[in-house]
Amino acid sequence: MTFNEEDNIRRCLESLSFCDEILVLDSFSTDSTVKIAHEYCGRVIQEEWKGYIKQRNRLRDLAKHDWVLFLDADEEVSPRMRDQILDLFDQQKPPEHHVGFEFPRQVFYLGRWIRHGEWNPDIKLRLFQKDRGHSGGQEPHDRVIVDGPVKTLSGKIWHYTYRDLSHHFEVLNRFSSISAQEMYNSGRRCKLIDLMFRPGTRFIKGYLVKRGFQDGLRGFIIAIMVSFGVAMKYAKLWECEWEALLDSDTRPDHEV
Repeated sequence: MTFNEEDNIRRCLESLSFCDEILVLDSFSTDSTVKIAHEYCGRVIQEEWKGYIKQRNRLRDLAKHDWVLFLDADEEVSPRMRDQILDLFDQQKPPEHHVGFEFPRQVFYLGRWIRHGEWNPDIKLRLFQKDRGHSGGQEPHDRVIVDGPVKTLSGKIWHYTYRDLSHHFEVLNRFSSISAQEMYNSGRRCKLIDLMFRPGTRFIKGYLVKRGFQDGLRGFIIAIMVSFGVAMKYAKLWECEWEALLDSDTRPDHEV
């Protein structure tokens, strides 16, 4: 699924050249994303954005084959991952005993590969039997849910997640807003303890427990950004509550 991914899409699609079908679901990009996509696949479909989970399930429904491999535009299939997938389908036989396969995702951040902290290993279920799996989770963090056994392979998804720190802040701002709204809609409310302890706990988890410090300054920046994202999510959840209260207080039936 794409929207204005001209800087990433070519690398992504080139890594998928071994697939029987490549399908791009675009949300009316205004850059050259669609033009580049047409160089690699015949099926480029444009539809209005429905959210991460609905968009994933739409892709699954549009796929023609029995097995589906999800990849984001800023991701790339590593050669080892490609070879392992081809081995699974050797001699045109579908994999036996498993309905889904997970892969570790490794992030390229600020010029280097990240090898520790919360971002590594980041295991993602991306290859699955179409009629045994679907996307679920909570926006904006979709995940594949399958009915049956799953196996984890060693081939990596390479993730070129953020262009720079400004882009990282931009994504954090957008994702924290989506997450806060989803939490509010599900009945979750912000408590003072959430804002006091959750951000710090996430920093300790990523930087110390999961050894993010071994990635040097980048590991410190990642731990800070993750904890900041948590703080923003709960602050925005409180903001949703405040705005709802303000809206109810300003309705005509509350006038004095």
